[in-house]
Amino acid sequence: MKAVVVRTPGTPDVLEWVTVEAPRPGPGELVIDVRATGVNKADLLQRQGMYPVPADDSPLLGLECSGSISAVGVGVAGWAVGDEVCALLNGGGYAQSVSVPAGQVLPKPANLSFVQAASLPEAACTVYSNIAMLARLKPGETFLVHGATSGIGSFASQWAKALGARVLATAGTPHKVARSAEFGADVTINYREEDFATEVWKATQGHGADVILDIVGGPYLARNVRALAADGRLVMIGGDVSPTALDIGELMAKRGSVAATTLRSRSHRQKAEIVAAVRANVWPMVADGRIRPIVDTVLPMHDAAQAHQLLADGKVVGKVVLTV
Repeated sequence: MKAVVVRTPGTPDVLEWVTVEAPRPGPGELVIDVRATGVNKADLLQRQGMYPVPADDSPLLGLECSGSISAVGVGVAGWAVGDEVCALLNGGGYAQSVSVPAGQVLPKPANLSFVQAASLPEAACTVYSNIAMLARLKPGETFLVHGATSGIGSFASQWAKALGARVLATAGTPHKVARSAEFGADVTINYREEDFATEVWKATQGHGADVILDIVGGPYLARNVRALAADGRLVMIGGDVSPTALDIGELMAKRGSVAATTLRSRSHRQKAEIVAAVRANVWPMVADGRIRPIVDTVLPMHDAAQAHQLLADGKVVGKVVLTV
């Protein structure tokens, strides 16, 4: 089979479309013939040598895909060859086929194309595990999401709105601010022109945000704490991880909490639990249209370098998807 490989970390032009050994399913695994795979910021970091691959995972890029099952390993129940699926991967999605633990596989929603389905698993699992399972966002609460037009941000806005939360969203250009309103934001904030913490307090009449999902990291920490409501929960899932000061006194005064997580480093068992929760609680929202995939650009997989450059340029709204 063919796959995109990185022989030496570097710029997008290090990506090569070459022949590699095809995967076989181990016990408890499936092999999926890939139709499409989503491109994520983690892929760009891995290409640059800045996102270590866990020891037992595929060194190939790609953390989500859609396609059809072509082989079923020993001990797998509930799936059969030919089933149309999408999956949260442990790597390997930039290829014509990939092996994946059966617990990380989801049925492809019947109302979605393979391209649309490939854009969902990573965002759905990231958002649900952090905002529902960890931060416990509830209907009627105020939710602030940064990077509202990213793959994560656009999904988080839609999910929170479908849940019944009030959604506040930040973006950095007039175009992206306008698009974030399309994804369910009740209040949009241009972070280049306005101090988002101040705008959150204005928009909530001094209440603040009950839950904040942050992909920026250290530079936003102080303002995120300032924007939190009493008993607020801040979840940090990416961005600048350089050491930075935390005003513990302000956090204590609000009885606030700060959590920082990654999805890729979780165990296969933990990922399976998240995928099961997504299937039970998020997939119905996808099926009835409350959550829709936001796909910006579709490219053939051998043009992965172009896809990486598009994402790096910062103009993408939603996801870039590669097709086989």
